[in-house]
Amino acid sequence: MKQYDIYAIGNALVDTEIEVSDADLERFGIQKGFMTLVDEARQNELTDLLQDHLVASRRASGGSACNTVIAASYFGAKTFYSCKLAEDDNGRFYLNDLERAGVDYLPAFAEHPGTSGKCLVLITPDAERTMNTFLGISATVGAEQLHAPAISQAKIIYIEGYLAASDSATEAVCQLKQQGQANGAQIALTFSDPSMVNYCQDNLRTMIGDGVDLLFCNETEALDFTGKSTLAEAVEALKPLCKKFALTLGAKGALVYDGEQSYQIAAHAVQPIDSNGAGDLFAGAFLYAISHGHTFPEAGALASLASATLVTQFGPRLDPTQYEAIRQQVLGA
Repeated sequence: MKQYDIYAIGNALVDTEIEVSDADLERFGIQKGFMTLVDEARQNELTDLLQDHLVASRRASGGSACNTVIAASYFGAKTFYSCKLAEDDNGRFYLNDLERAGVDYLPAFAEHPGTSGKCLVLITPDAERTMNTFLGISATVGAEQLHAPAISQAKIIYIEGYLAASDSATEAVCQLKQQGQANGAQIALTFSDPSMVNYCQDNLRTMIGDGVDLLFCNETEALDFTGKSTLAEAVEALKPLCKKFALTLGAKGALVYDGEQSYQIAAHAVQPIDSNGAGDLFAGAFLYAISHGHTFPEAGALASLASATLVTQFGPRLDPTQYEAIRQQVLGA
């Protein structure tokens, strides 16, 4: 029996959320709804400009794959996370967050001089999240962050699309895929953000290589990646690249494909206030469910309810007490 349900690699970022208006984004020259990589000076400039705005949540350990494995862990999965952190306050905070969630990691990944990555998450009244990210030491994630013993003990390898912004991380992902496949793991990948599809597609395609077992993406990413004009066309264009997929559709729910049949997953009518982390939580709930023997429709239902619950509150993840209640509501005791 494998020790880990999920082994993941991603950028380690400490999130800070701030409520802003569309006018604020326009005034500061920020592209809405996208992740933009910035240097530390630009991020500090934005923080200063927005210092009189309401900080909507406490800081949280973030990054797409981190949010996903923490969610999966709270649902009951055994997880391991590879990343790169500095020996600073944010790095120590980040590791404490992983430990609270029960996520395993290698301490040596955090023993580096420098600055840990930070993400300024700007939330507009329509609940859209816009991210300005300073990668810090995460910009140099590479093969040395891979932990072969944990990889060999994982059922599923989960890869964050944001790593496509780095050539060293892209190479590490290719090595990770090879090691995982050699040990019988399923390979799952998320596109993470439209910016990765639009500006880092060559590295994304390198990561995908001859295909992955499971792809997570949203409708915009699917259309942009395939260059198709309709969702149906995009779905058919994605199938040669992935054996299975989970495609989120916002208020329209999700479409999941188990390799043989597609299933429409119903949405939940909620009043959203913050979409930050919703896709990551969807993936975490979904991966937990399929790694514990549940069907794609069951996994989709769990992921849909979890992400719908998340968008009604601030922050990239649920309160620890919410996961079990959601799991029982969908999957039973």
